[in-house]
Amino acid sequence: MAGLVEALLDEQKAESITVIDLAGKSSFADAMIVASGRSARHVGAMADHLAERLKAEGCPVSIEGLPQCDWVLLDAGDLIVHLFRPEVRAFYNLEKMWGVPCPPVPAPALAAAAGDGLTWSVSL
Repeated sequence: MAGLVEALLDEQKAESITVIDLAGKSSFADAMIVASGRSARHVGAMADHLAERLKAEGCPVSIEGLPQCDWVLLDAGDLIVHLFRPEVRAFYNLEKMWGVPCPPVPAPALAAAAGDGLTWSVSL
């Protein structure tokens, strides 16, 4: 299933797709996929498309975070998918928890975050 999701995200122009193998490290999932979208609209569209495809494959999916689309979580049983806007992904840095380096945040995303009235702390 992780391979299908990775291919779908690539097709949807997701950025910095990271697949983390959790088998033997976690009891809640076998794999986690973390990816970035260019904007909240892009993140939401990817999440909707992914949920539709997974449901069509017979996989039950629950989704959290769609109203804001800064960070959307799709729980597909043995597979967890996190979709972020780049600056939000850098802020939470989920990959670090699993020993995987977080991809760098593109400069345009940092500039956009600076203009949104929020303060972000990003360590690269």
